[in-house]
Amino acid sequence: MNSNERYEKVLARHDQLAEELGKPENIRDQRKYRELARERSDLGDAVTAIREWLELDAREKDDNEVIGSSDDEELVGLAKAELEEIKPRMDELEENIKLSLIPGDPDDSRNTVFEIRAGTGGDEAALFAADLARMYRLYAEGQKWKVEVLSGNPTEKGGYKEIIFLITGENAYGKLKFESGVHRVQRVPVTESGGRIHTSAVSVAVLPEAEEVDIDIAANDLKIDVYRSSGPGGQSVNTTDSAVRITHIPTGLVVTCQDEKSQHKNKAKALKVLRSRLLEKARSEQEDEIAAQRRSMVGSGDRSAKIRTYNFPQGRVTDHRIGLTVHNLGGILDGDLGGVIEELAVAHREELLVREMEKGSAGEG
Repeated sequence: MNSNERYEKVLARHDQLAEELGKPENIRDQRKYRELARERSDLGDAVTAIREWLELDAREKDDNEVIGSSDDEELVGLAKAELEEIKPRMDELEENIKLSLIPGDPDDSRNTVFEIRAGTGGDEAALFAADLARMYRLYAEGQKWKVEVLSGNPTEKGGYKEIIFLITGENAYGKLKFESGVHRVQRVPVTESGGRIHTSAVSVAVLPEAEEVDIDIAANDLKIDVYRSSGPGGQSVNTTDSAVRITHIPTGLVVTCQDEKSQHKNKAKALKVLRSRLLEKARSEQEDEIAAQRRSMVGSGDRSAKIRTYNFPQGRVTDHRIGLTVHNLGGILDGDLGGVIEELAVAHREELLVREMEKGSAGEG
């Protein structure tokens, strides 16, 4: 199959998806409609590039015909000059089309549940967890996304043992999914009188937000406990049993939420987190079976892996997966993450392109 035939098939699929989206049975089926809409959206960039490529391909054929059949030297010269412009652009478009047609993560367009937990390092780790929460909040605000805290476990010194929030916005999960892993900080803690540099760690988990149609949770699979919420030091915050703890009996997953004064709101938030964790668990199990994309270094969902170091004495941030070092620690902690996230995305796309090429070579063999 030549390029023209492949590209015409993509255009035909794009048109077919538009028809499928208009069918009443697909409009009624939320999950099917969302899958079709996502597939059509994913083809958008490729379709734009393909249409330009086909137009240039037609011009290239016309120019070659002129060169091969015309006796008009001026006309032949113009055709040759146009070919010199057309060929590099067609090559560029072909590369873009290859990248655009690599199967994307269907969850990229979802909102994301962000979980940050203090690891080794005691109070210093909790303080850095708060720093990371602020960093991601500022980045999200720069992207015009909405941030909603779902659950928090603050410490007396202003840190967080754990904080969970929902980020709502276009392609939120697609941009933030590479942030999963262990983030290490090297700095002199405010509590350190001797000026010694300490190393602490914070784990970050980035989950695609699950909707009710994704995860069906049976009521008898849940154990729900209510109790009075508490703040730093264990003191009671509310006088009513508004805090909620939900245990998913089949998996043993436990989610607690006490931020709201309403038991109903806390339960709703806790269920939101539970659905996302169950969706991620199902995805991880599937990926383990098929050794899928996120088992590669870039985009790995392995939360035991150290992915990034924030070194305060040297003012640098190093992402260990792609060997990237940036001497802009202050800017990054103020939410200037775009450059790092883009480098991770580029590395991930390159990895996927290599895999697709290897797959194609294997198929030809």
